[in-house]
Amino acid sequence: MMKMTGKAFAKKLFGAKYERLSRTLLMDLIIFWGLYIAGFQVQIAASVRILMINAFTAGVMWQALSSKDNAVELKHMLMLPQHHREFVFSYVAALGGYTVLTKTGLLLAVLLAVSAWKPIEMIGMVISMLHAVLMAAAAYSQRKYWYVGGLWAAAILSAILFLSSGLLLDLLLLANSFIAILILWKADGYAFYQCESKKSHTIRQRKKASLWRYFFRYLSCHKNYLVNTAVMWCVALVMPYFLRDMTGLSVVPVGFAVLSLNTPICILLSCDCDLEQAVRFLPGQKQCFCIPYCLFIFSCNMATDAIFLCSWQIQNSGVTVLMIAGAVFFALQSAVLSVLLEWFYPIHGWKIESDLWHHPRKYVVPVIMLLLAGAASAWPVLLYVLLVLLAVEIVILIFICRRNPE
Repeated sequence: MMKMTGKAFAKKLFGAKYERLSRTLLMDLIIFWGLYIAGFQVQIAASVRILMINAFTAGVMWQALSSKDNAVELKHMLMLPQHHREFVFSYVAALGGYTVLTKTGLLLAVLLAVSAWKPIEMIGMVISMLHAVLMAAAAYSQRKYWYVGGLWAAAILSAILFLSSGLLLDLLLLANSFIAILILWKADGYAFYQCESKKSHTIRQRKKASLWRYFFRYLSCHKNYLVNTAVMWCVALVMPYFLRDMTGLSVVPVGFAVLSLNTPICILLSCDCDLEQAVRFLPGQKQCFCIPYCLFIFSCNMATDAIFLCSWQIQNSGVTVLMIAGAVFFALQSAVLSVLLEWFYPIHGWKIESDLWHHPRKYVVPVIMLLLAGAASAWPVLLYVLLVLLAVEIVILIFICRRNPE
């Protein structure tokens, strides 16, 4: 039974003939070899590598467990007769294998290629990946006690940061993995099933503000999207502290570019096939949907940039009108580009929502913003004036389109 359940989930995640797994492993090998022969090296402490692997793997595992698409498959499997322990461990093994092989494998390839490491340290990295999978699954099964899970995660992160001994840290992770296994041993399949929310986020065409209501209802039904936005706000708060020592270069535009990496709000059409079909089927929806969607992303980006500027003023001071104008431009330009990508190049063929969050397309807009930030750092006054004028033109065009829809 355990083998059949695990195989069913694995085929759903990796493809009928596991073709996705072979492509992913080949890509990891190419990235590792390309970075290795380039000779680019970065000094990364062993504890930092362990922390990165644990945090990244646990985050992706949590996303996989929270996937709405995955919940449908889980509901159907729970209707069949099954043994709780076998079902739980086969389900966790399938999602853990997907997380480690398709997501953490890429991070591991980069870390091994650009940093010096000893073969014995590979054991600690493998332990870290298994530990993150088990701990995330155990915490998710007991998510109604979220405060306990938060304290548990904080304690482990603190131990990883402060323990310098590799052997002692490995033993701690093994002991914590054993605790996670005991929690999973007492869990059943329904502990991983997420009931569908009773809130409706359907679009009603009669009311003028229906799209904005839809956006906020959609966020309220997807708490992990709100968590990601809160994380970006925290990054905006602490980023000025790390950028203040970079003198001789205008780094504020770089901060705006980094803060545009808020993936969940930029994949609305890709993650909701029904919405995409409705928007494309109804006449005149290019302007009726895309313009409010663009303004919604702009509002989210501008809120993050405002937090960044306030934090910069408190820690470093010197916020100018030019910086505020730059924040408006980067927030608006990244919103426009994100909507254009969603309209013309939506992501299809994904298995679970984690594929959307980590799709390579997510880096297109931030990379463009970083290039513009580099240009702004080289010619701040001239380029900022041109960019602000462009932002004003885009705003004028948006309001013209809203007044004169097709």
